[in-house]
Amino acid sequence: MRLAPVFTATTALVASTSGYATEYLSVEQAQQAMFPGASLAVTPLKLTPEQVKVVVKKSGVGLRSPVVRVWAVSGGGWFFVDDVLGKHEFITYAVGLDATGTVRGVEILTYREAYGGQINTPKWRAQFTGKTTASPLLLDQDIANITGATLSCRHVMEGVKRVLSIYEIALAATNLPDAAPSAAR
Repeated sequence: MRLAPVFTATTALVASTSGYATEYLSVEQAQQAMFPGASLAVTPLKLTPEQVKVVVKKSGVGLRSPVVRVWAVSGGGWFFVDDVLGKHEFITYAVGLDATGTVRGVEILTYREAYGGQINTPKWRAQFTGKTTASPLLLDQDIANITGATLSCRHVMEGVKRVLSIYEIALAATNLPDAAPSAAR
């Protein structure tokens, strides 16, 4: 008889963790925030096993899937949506790259952790603007840590590093001004 209340309390605790999810922006809102007025077209991208190895080696960050969620931006540039693990839950974020592969912006789309949501502050996200594959992207060096959100900071930073590596390995050669279609989102 005592097991039922313990099981119920445990079940309630586990079920409640998803109650912390905060959706800051939709994909479309993030696209317009980074590329106002531009047209974006979904660009199917599945990395080859060799490309996956190179991206992992270059970025130092693993890939959960070789399928990348990316959109080509009219006039040049790329928009990525990715997920990284915070401390316990996934963080969905977006990265915009200009036509040269330089970070134009980072947006947190959905944050599912109970704490550490400070990574969504404009000041913290702005640290990524201007970063390229040549940037060190190291926590506490060129990207500031936030006390209480260390894992979220580290993992989003590593995710941006992975996105930059994917761009360099799989998209840089196709990023000519006429390569980004003018089709709608």
